[in-house]
Amino acid sequence: MEHQPEGNAIVYCEGAYKTTNGKTAHGLVRMTRRYNVVAVVDSTCAGQDAGTILDDRERGIPIVGSVEEAVKTAEETGAPAQYLVMGLAPEGGGLPPESQKDMKAALELGLHIDSGLHDFLSDDPELAALAQEKGLTIRDIRKPPARKDLHFFSGKISQVSCLKIAVLGTDSAVGKRTTAWILVDALTNAGIKTEMIGTGQTAWMQGARYGIILDSLVNDFVAGELEHAVFSAWREQHPEVIIVEGQGSLMNPAYPGGFEIMAAARPDVMIVQHAPARKEYDGFPGYPIHRLEKQIKAIELISEKPVVAVTINHEGLSAEDVAKEAVSIADTTGLPAVDVLLEGPDRLVDLIADLVQERQPD
Repeated sequence: MEHQPEGNAIVYCEGAYKTTNGKTAHGLVRMTRRYNVVAVVDSTCAGQDAGTILDDRERGIPIVGSVEEAVKTAEETGAPAQYLVMGLAPEGGGLPPESQKDMKAALELGLHIDSGLHDFLSDDPELAALAQEKGLTIRDIRKPPARKDLHFFSGKISQVSCLKIAVLGTDSAVGKRTTAWILVDALTNAGIKTEMIGTGQTAWMQGARYGIILDSLVNDFVAGELEHAVFSAWREQHPEVIIVEGQGSLMNPAYPGGFEIMAAARPDVMIVQHAPARKEYDGFPGYPIHRLEKQIKAIELISEKPVVAVTINHEGLSAEDVAKEAVSIADTTGLPAVDVLLEGPDRLVDLIADLVQERQPD
């Protein structure tokens, strides 16, 4: 794995930090090993702390109104920025037209750009020419790998003997990746060697050393790339647990990525992330989310493996509401229900530790 952190970064999230389209920025504010985040750009909530908005937890990351102000703020705090990282994750992955000038400003100010959009900034003639003139790099994280570097499914996943856990979800942008990272860190701190398999651009930006960017791949190679990532992590790191970040959900109309993760990574157990207050699939009004119980049944039917816990996304809920939802979910599913951001992951760590112990030879 390359040396991390690579440098100080400004996260660009203009107009979206308080929406699910800012989920990449949210992930980078909560945790990244790849960068040291020094500021977030979003003029709609400038003057606030980025962590306070997310989790009511101050993180010392200011939100400012422009790229220019972010560069100045970083310099004044003694941590001059080297990168502008795209924190927007809109439906379809396009660059908002009004953001083009901000990308140009970033390059003019001497910043490398890392972007996970489907619109490849390095293919923009004006931005590419400016980057070359300034000696800067534009990394488009979602650019498809070369065919020669791709793997087809081989069946070698059957050799992976450690406990494999997939954190799936009932919707997209529901917190699967955040829960996965929290579990990785908590298990590691508990002395259980654990590896994360990232499956999207944000996990790459957060510094996951194994993984894929699922929606950058030709479909024929998604399963093989997933298998190769899991197998490589197991062979090279010898973990006791591998946690695979989910994508979308089984019945999401646009992002049914859970099928591929179950088929290729072949997890031993699943954890399901759920937002009880969310009634429709994110970004798709008129498409009601399938009931949690139905989604759990579908996962277990397809994988022939158990769901062992539900993790709660508390958007739109008070702490009291979360407690009530946890009891309701436990009553209807028979599974423990935990909000790892509010309650912490200890109950899940104990559960997973027991599963690891059950795999040990007598």
